[in-house]
Amino acid sequence: MGHSLSDRRLQVLRALGECGSISQAARAVGVSYKAAWQAIDTLSNLAGVPVVASRWVALAAAGHIDSGRAGIVLRARSHGAGAWCGHAAVASAQPAAAVQRLGIQTSMRNQWPCVVQQVEVAGPLALVQVQSLHGDVQLTARITAESAQLLGLQAGMAVLAMCKATAVQVVAENAASSIAGHAGNTLPGKVTRVTQGAIGDEVAVHMAAGVQWVGFAVAGSGLRAGRKVRVHMPESAVVLALAP
Repeated sequence: MGHSLSDRRLQVLRALGECGSISQAARAVGVSYKAAWQAIDTLSNLAGVPVVASRWVALAAAGHIDSGRAGIVLRARSHGAGAWCGHAAVASAQPAAAVQRLGIQTSMRNQWPCVVQQVEVAGPLALVQVQSLHGDVQLTARITAESAQLLGLQAGMAVLAMCKATAVQVVAENAASSIAGHAGNTLPGKVTRVTQGAIGDEVAVHMAAGVQWVGFAVAGSGLRAGRKVRVHMPESAVVLALAP
């Protein structure tokens, strides 16, 4: 709610409909080709459907959200954050800033909606098992017991699972034994794009459930589009947020 349609992911989606290609859309919005693909992948993950095929529905929904946001911001400015929220601790904050903090954006590349399957608390830690809403991708997040309590996590609750791309290790399927002894989440997938780098190759991976993943392989990995791989992320690298 803190951001209007200046969100570049939506700009890329709109430009794609107008221009007809990812490369042209990227130029129109002023982002790289890879960033444009990331925008489409992220929106598809969050929507649960390929947004390229249903972009007008997504953009129409975004328009309604933006209109609602404008009304909320206007109300906050008119009445003050203290009166609007009904909480004395908020009264000293500027209304517009308070509203914008509700819409924090994150740099984490991997985001997908999930449902909590189980919460297991062991001393100061909690292991939270989640499953993707749009398939059978299952992950485990290791968080503090306090965080699980404050979020009120319990089976059946909708959450957003996130992970930095730099925390995701990608290896060829025939080399999966190199991560066999590591605790964490290890799942199969197929390479869709590779960007080679001096200290690591960035790899986009398509999962069986339709989830798009981004991680890193060693430099000179030799991975190519279509190659079967395994992606691995530590349980401690998975972040959970309450879904709207």
